[in-house]
Amino acid sequence: MQIRDLPYSDPGDPDVRSGPRFLFWLGRRQLTGQLKSLSWGLLHHCAIAGLPLAVGLAVQATIDGSGRDLATAGVLLVVLGILIAVGDTMLHRTAVTNWITAAARVQQLLARRTAELGSALTRRVAAGEVVAVSTGDVEKIGWFVEALSRFLAAATALVLICVGLVLYLPSLGVLVAIATPVLALAVLPLLPRATRRADLQREKAGRATELASDTVAGLRVLRGIGGEELFLDRYRRASQEVRKAAVRSARMWALISAIQVFLPGVLLISLVWYGATLARDGRIDVGQLVTVYSAATLMLFPLRNVEEIAMAYSFSRPSAQRAVRVLSLRRSTRVPTADAGAAPRGDLYDPVTGLMAPQGLFTAVVCGDPDEAGRLAERLGGHAETDDGSGPVPSVLFGGVPLDELPLDSARTAVLVQDKDPVLLSGTLRELLDVPSSGGVTAEDALAAARCGDVLDALAQASVETDGDPMNTRITERGRSLSGGQRQRLALARSLVTDPEALVLDEPTSAVDSHTEARVAAGIERLRRGRTTVAFASSPLLLDLADRVVLLHGGTVVAAGTHRELLRDEPLYRAVVTRETEEEDAAAGSHDGLAAIGGLRPAPEAEEMARAAEEIEERA
Repeated sequence: MQIRDLPYSDPGDPDVRSGPRFLFWLGRRQLTGQLKSLSWGLLHHCAIAGLPLAVGLAVQATIDGSGRDLATAGVLLVVLGILIAVGDTMLHRTAVTNWITAAARVQQLLARRTAELGSALTRRVAAGEVVAVSTGDVEKIGWFVEALSRFLAAATALVLICVGLVLYLPSLGVLVAIATPVLALAVLPLLPRATRRADLQREKAGRATELASDTVAGLRVLRGIGGEELFLDRYRRASQEVRKAAVRSARMWALISAIQVFLPGVLLISLVWYGATLARDGRIDVGQLVTVYSAATLMLFPLRNVEEIAMAYSFSRPSAQRAVRVLSLRRSTRVPTADAGAAPRGDLYDPVTGLMAPQGLFTAVVCGDPDEAGRLAERLGGHAETDDGSGPVPSVLFGGVPLDELPLDSARTAVLVQDKDPVLLSGTLRELLDVPSSGGVTAEDALAAARCGDVLDALAQASVETDGDPMNTRITERGRSLSGGQRQRLALARSLVTDPEALVLDEPTSAVDSHTEARVAAGIERLRRGRTTVAFASSPLLLDLADRVVLLHGGTVVAAGTHRELLRDEPLYRAVVTRETEEEDAAAGSHDGLAAIGGLRPAPEAEEMARAAEEIEERA
């Protein structure tokens, strides 16, 4: 796999049983790249290992006065220099390729899991942890994959050098062969402690990243309540904890590095002393001593790869564990069995709550608990937990087909859920509305139904083009340049454009005023007429336009009917919709006021207001 071939057509199905297993799986998936890097690494290290032989031959040729041997040594040095340059260049090229392709594979896996889980991801895993995994952790995982082949090449080269020295000069080669494993393994007792400190550092860094992410996301709210300094102090403390943990981790790695400098130094001193004694006694030649000494000195370079692979594994193992936590999340534990090409139609039914949304009708759901409503909305989209601790949670049925058993593409085509706080990605308005759709609803119709006229005017004024086309105006990240109501209506228009078989809206008009709310509710009802629509709301203006209203309490449907029927017959419904207490209800003494929309205005007045809004818009 080359960098130019990215992205992968299929990044594979990772082994998410543990962090080390994931790293092993990642290495196996890049076996070809690992073998290339290993081959070039062996060429590089073996060429370096050949330098002492050439230098020793040159020294001995000078002592013996042999011009031919000296020329041979010179040619050998030139050849070895070329091989070292080629090997080092290609080793670096293949190793970096392994790093980038491994990181790209992990990022693709994370992106695929994020797309599969949708908004449910941040409910299961903190947003800061997702950010940390997709940035810093991906690089550390790639580092281990890249360092693995270089370590294997270095280890193989060390074995070959030791064997060669034993065969070349047993009196000194045995000493080097015995000392090399000691040098390589001397730091092993320190690695567990270094790993723990590295884990603690990464954990604290992840918490600090999560805190920073949450602070930035809620900056507008923090400014409103004057909480910037409070969260800034929290981040300062968190960053200081990260610094202290990083210093403690660095001290341990500095000790490991010091040991790997000290022990080879002791070996070289011992080798020189013992070799000089043998040369003085005439038992070995000076050239042989130079050869063995040079080989032992150059062995320090591949020995460094032992320290690097230990560091890479220590840092990548917790990163891989965090990646596994995200990648192990599943949309469903059930295996898709339905036909991928089938587009289910029919009623949308949740067996957990008993909610029934008949096909082709506009169903409104009233729930006093916003969290309960959010969980039900996720479940209707097939993104909820499949096990609540007491056993498997039954899947939502759409046309009698379990959503969890549908392939992801079919499920997304069948049911679309718009969250209470939808996200607008940066880009132009045209790009925002360029989403997979049935083609039955145009962008203009969706914008009109969501009452985005004032939003289009604002974007037209902000347009840098001479024609002032709002569709080409760029929207900033998360739509921060727009008000809450404007963002909500643009998100609603995006959902309407997709035109799914069933559309689930969680509080689609919570950020707009009552006048705009009435117009938006009427636009949704008109554009989605004949299509299955479910809206979680408590606004009387929207509830009165629904074909069917369902009251959810305690996780169960307790009543169903039209808005006015429930106002008249269900005290609990009145309490949620009109915000009235039972005492206020009894004091009213009449059902006339209760039949009013929201207890604020008689139903005929609300209808008149909506009709007047429509007329004003048409004249405009």
